[in-house]
Amino acid sequence: MSRSLKKGPYIDQKLMKKLQDKKPSATGTIKTWARNSQIAPEFVGFTFGVHNGKQHIDVLVSEEMVGHRLGEFSPTKKFLRHGGKMQKQLEEKKKQAEIAAAKAAKAAPSPAKKK
Repeated sequence: MSRSLKKGPYIDQKLMKKLQDKKPSATGTIKTWARNSQIAPEFVGFTFGVHNGKQHIDVLVSEEMVGHRLGEFSPTKKFLRHGGKMQKQLEEKKKQAEIAAAKAAKAAPSPAKKK
């Protein structure tokens, strides 16, 4: 649900204080826990360390990110993969097929050059 136009966008005040009178080139990573803060046009060019619950993920803000939230660019969950026993069997068959193809290519005689 969007925020009321009367209220305006939510930008964390502490974050704005950290950026005041600073240039993107001179400033390093700015650590923040304010994942719900919207990205303002003043943030473009800065690198933020957005906390994901475990560590800070570096996010370099570009013009396309303006209006989005900082938390959108710092995922909190790590996807490993789907599968299990069946997935392992498929991966093993694929690996065996690659090995067989490599052996066949190595065993095949290379065409001789004619002079």
